[in-house]
Amino acid sequence: MLTSIIDFIVQTVSSLGYLGIFIMMFLESSFFPFPSEVVMIPAGYLAYKGEMNIYLVVLFGLLGSLSGALFNYYFAIKLGRVFLMKYGKYILISEEIILKMEEFFQKHGHISTFSGRLIPVVRQYISLPAGLARMNILIFSFYTSLGAGIWVIILTLLGYFLGDNEGLIKEYLHYIIIIILILLAILAFWYYKKTAKQKLNK
Repeated sequence: MLTSIIDFIVQTVSSLGYLGIFIMMFLESSFFPFPSEVVMIPAGYLAYKGEMNIYLVVLFGLLGSLSGALFNYYFAIKLGRVFLMKYGKYILISEEIILKMEEFFQKHGHISTFSGRLIPVVRQYISLPAGLARMNILIFSFYTSLGAGIWVIILTLLGYFLGDNEGLIKEYLHYIIIIILILLAILAFWYYKKTAKQKLNK
C-alpha cells in the first residue's frame, strides 16, 4: 500500500509541479499527518532531472510548510483550547496531543517552534500551543520558517544528489523513504525517552 501511495505522490508532484509541492507541504504542516519525506525527496529528484528548478522546489516547500503552520496557529486562536480539547479528536487532534504539545511549548519556549519543526510528529502540531499562547506572529513565522527551511532543504538535496544515480532512485526510492521514516521514528522515540528521563530526575 505504501508503494502505491508513494507512486501517487511522485506522479502528483510531477503533474501539478510547484503547486503540488505547496499543497502537500501545507497538508504535512497542518493537522493532517502527511510525511514530507515522500514529497520533497521526489521533488529533489525531479529537480535533478531538470523538470523542476531546485530553488523553486525549496521555496514552494517552505511556503507550503509555513502556510500549514499558520493555518494551525490561527485555527487554535479562533477555536480556543476548550473546543480543541473536546472536538479535536474528530480532526486527528487528540487531547493527548494537545497536552503534549503544550508541555513541549512551555518547556522550550518560543524556540520550540523552531526545534519542533525538526522532530517527527511534533512538527505537525507545535503550531497549536503557539496559537493558544498567542505567540507574536512575526517571531512565530521566523522560527517556523527557519526550522521548516532546514528540513525542506535537507530532503530536497537528498533527492537531488541521489538523482546522480537515476537507476538507484527508480529501484530503491520506496526503500529509501521507508528507511528515512524508520530513522525518524527512532529519533522521535529517543527524544521522548530523553525528555521522560529528564522529567524523572527533577
